Amino acid sequence: MSSVMKCGASQMAQWIANGAVLLLPVSLLVQSPVCFAAPALACPASIPQRSIQVVDHPQGWSAFVGAPLYLHSAAPMSGPPEELGELADFKQKRLKDGWIDAYPLDGKFPRGKWLACRYGESGQITLSRQLDDNVQHCTFAYRKGTYAGQNNIAISCK
Repeated sequence: MSSVMKCGASQMAQWIANGAVLLLPVSLLVQSPVCFAAPALACPASIPQRSIQVVDHPQGWSAFVGAPLYLHSAAPMSGPPEELGELADFKQKRLKDGWIDAYPLDGKFPRGKWLACRYGESGQITLSRQLDDNVQHCTFAYRKGTYAGQNNIAISCK
């Protein structure tokens, strides 16, 4: 699920800042001219306003969507999101400019392992996709985004 590529010190520093290589030993990062990229797994940064429709509003009222919904949170789930299989077993590490949530995924997942990306400050809309059954661990590195309620999230699953 992961890929290997050549990269320079600046690319490696960017990946570290984005949380993409959080699980690699420091000695490997310092000595190796090869970077190990995390799996290409990312939530879309936003749901465009043109994609959001209010179709069942009260008669006599007009609907207007004035802004996109920005990514607010992400997490793995047991089964599809509509089954509400939230995982409570995770560790959180606070950083000066964000935090990292780490989830072990080595248990039984009869309905599959899923990635849920939530948009809007209260998670009003969820986009999801099924993860490979072989994924055993995921980390989510959060940093505050530019817009209210927005978080930039670097996801690494292996």
